[in-house]
Amino acid sequence: MPKTEHPAPWEYSLNIPNDPRSVTVCRRTLRLILTMHGLIGLVDTAELLATELVGNAVRHTEGPAALRVSWSPDTLRIGAWDANPEPPELPRELSAITDLEEGRGLALVKACADLWGWQPLSRNGHRGKYVWCELGGTA
Repeated sequence: MPKTEHPAPWEYSLNIPNDPRSVTVCRRTLRLILTMHGLIGLVDTAELLATELVGNAVRHTEGPAALRVSWSPDTLRIGAWDANPEPPELPRELSAITDLEEGRGLALVKACADLWGWQPLSRNGHRGKYVWCELGGTA
């Protein structure tokens, strides 16, 4: 696929079961999507962010989850929906948690993304939340 200066907007959604293997499926799907759209320069950071968001959704909830990836002019948005309506735990500073085995996910998102947030969101009859982040980039 030829590389373009400003790819047209697009969006992909992937519904996933509550299964740790879903994290790998999402990461590999995201790599393929970005590669096919000529956004290879965003792949490594995007994979890290998606892994943290989807990993949290699968690890901390019991219901279904979903990955959503969208591109609008010069902005990549990655989000994970899960069936738990409770707000995510606010991220701590990375420097304060380097020795912890867990609890670094949203701190990594905060450190690596240009912007992040969350909102309550119902999906397919399930109450839940959508945690998202954005990366600025060029094709």
